[in-house]
Amino acid sequence: MDMTIKKALDRTANERPEQPALRFFRDGAWRTRSFGALRAGARRVAEMLAESGVAPGDRVALSGENAPEWYEAYHGIVGVGATAVPVDAKLPEQELAHVLRDAGVSVVFCSLDRAEMLAEMEALLPGLRLAIVSAEEGAELPPAGRVVFRDRATWEKAVSARAESPDRAFDRFGPEEETVASIIYTSGTTGRAKGAMLTHRNFMANVESVAKAIEVRRSDRFFLVLPLHHAFAFTTMLALPAYVGCEVAIGRSLRTIAPDMAAVEPTAFLAVPLLLEKMLARIEGEVRKRSAGRALMRMGLGRLAGRKVRAQLGGRLRLVVSGGAPIAPETLRGWRRLGFPIVEGYGITETAPVLTLNPPEAPRFGTVGLPISGVEIRIDAPEAEGVGEILARGPNVMKGYYGRPEATEEALCEGWYRTGDLGRFDEKGYLVVSGRKKNLIVTREGKNVYPEEVEQVVARSELVLECLVLGYRDPGDAVGERVGMLVVPDREAIARLEDAEGRRFSDEEVERRVRESIRRRLAELADYKRPRKIRLRYEEFEKTGTKKIKRYLYAVDTSG
Repeated sequence: MDMTIKKALDRTANERPEQPALRFFRDGAWRTRSFGALRAGARRVAEMLAESGVAPGDRVALSGENAPEWYEAYHGIVGVGATAVPVDAKLPEQELAHVLRDAGVSVVFCSLDRAEMLAEMEALLPGLRLAIVSAEEGAELPPAGRVVFRDRATWEKAVSARAESPDRAFDRFGPEEETVASIIYTSGTTGRAKGAMLTHRNFMANVESVAKAIEVRRSDRFFLVLPLHHAFAFTTMLALPAYVGCEVAIGRSLRTIAPDMAAVEPTAFLAVPLLLEKMLARIEGEVRKRSAGRALMRMGLGRLAGRKVRAQLGGRLRLVVSGGAPIAPETLRGWRRLGFPIVEGYGITETAPVLTLNPPEAPRFGTVGLPISGVEIRIDAPEAEGVGEILARGPNVMKGYYGRPEATEEALCEGWYRTGDLGRFDEKGYLVVSGRKKNLIVTREGKNVYPEEVEQVVARSELVLECLVLGYRDPGDAVGERVGMLVVPDREAIARLEDAEGRRFSDEEVERRVRESIRRRLAELADYKRPRKIRLRYEEFEKTGTKKIKRYLYAVDTSG
């Protein structure tokens, strides 16, 4: 396909200039921005970048919350042939410095608080020369040092006429299919993040396949709540709508999901498992508060019980997609019981990102579905049960890691990307993901334990908020590992239990209750998979921007 992200926007803006591209809440009301207006904003950004000396191939970072300006900035960056470096708007100072320095970023779009942070760490960023700041009108910007800080809104007004002239920068430069569109830094759950170089071809090949797999329509309205710097959100909420010509409604926050969905009436909702789990718990809690709802649930008529809930989420949802991390089959079944069509997919940042999707008409819970069109999946070196490393090949596989030839060579082999995930195909050809290769625990008896499998079982305990299964060695162990687990109790669930019993538990009783609930769940597993040490902690695990636990930060205490 001869298509780039820029060509996709151009085509849609030419064909449907008045079609709403974005719906967003501002100044107390929901507003829209058309594809024609989105392209006009991208042209202004392109003019600003050209005026500041940005050339094709230069790296320009984007560090901001989801907003129409994020879309305009991205399209403007790639519109002049530059490469965008999307950055988590909440990244700590040292991690932000690592990404900007590692990618060789020269210009950054950011908020005022980020600008102040950049001013303080200017010495760590020798390549950075300009920060384009989104701030309230009249806000005081940091004083210019080596890095110049410019007010975005004022600058856009200044270049507005030039951006619509026949000689505009947006049309003078154009990326090719093999031009790197984005350098997206991996989540860093197992160490320092690396920048995956993803080309226009990578993204658009993935977009075309996803559009076919879930039958995206021009009449669709997607609801965005995931951060756009994440590959899953970017491909499905920026590149895909530009290609198809459908609308995206930008949610205000995680706290306002329900009222936002009621207001914008989306047809598709894409989310990570943690969010879907919390929403389901809240929804089921509301249904069970009503006597009629309880009766319908007992009779297995959850779809009728959930009718009011579906109306509260806009009433038009035809598809819910879970991605970004494994989801418990029980969560999927829970959404289905209430009448929400939900499917799970699987992907990796390095593959732009979607690799498989459960067909909406024939999902198999406990699997991540079938490879999407254009993608090949094979299992490398499978063991007796068919589990081996998942390898992927297709036009969506990244060009490599920026500035990391050795890491690129390790990850890419004859066109196949080594995902680092372990999995197998079931009898119907659906892919089952067992866990991360690096997380695999090999016991002293030579048994393989997949931590994610144990975590999913334990997480179903009513008193467990989250858990982490890790391998450890006792003093004197020379080979193999034992299975250990860190558990964060659910304080709200414990408080409800205390209220029901009319008393407060001691710390010792809380621990006993939590351990008992875990043991009941662990009975489902083979003995060798059950953790031998279980440690409770009352602080939630540190997570990445997509709510994955940073496993490398934790270890099981083997004392006592």
